[in-house]
Amino acid sequence: MKFQLVLQFAATEISQFDELVALEEKLIQNLPSTSWVDGHDFGAGEFNIFILTDQPKEAFDAARKLIEGPFQEQVRAGYRERGKDGYAVLWPEYLQEFRVA
Repeated sequence: MKFQLVLQFAATEISQFDELVALEEKLIQNLPSTSWVDGHDFGAGEFNIFILTDQPKEAFDAARKLIEGPFQEQVRAGYRERGKDGYAVLWPEYLQEFRVA
């Protein structure tokens, strides 16, 4: 798979961590077979879910349909070609830069 898609959420508390791990599991079970959830990281005030795909925009659209509650309002998404630096912004559209801490 050519691209790494990152779903990013603000998270600082363990209860948020547990909810986001549950979301990650939901993505594993429900994303199309053209996408592969490659894990997560938690720290620096953010929780990132990494998804490998050849179609980052389509994978994000599918993931967005699975995100519920307060996480819908705060999700950020960016993608890059695997092995490359720098991310292209997917969401929100007004975001000027996407980075992973």
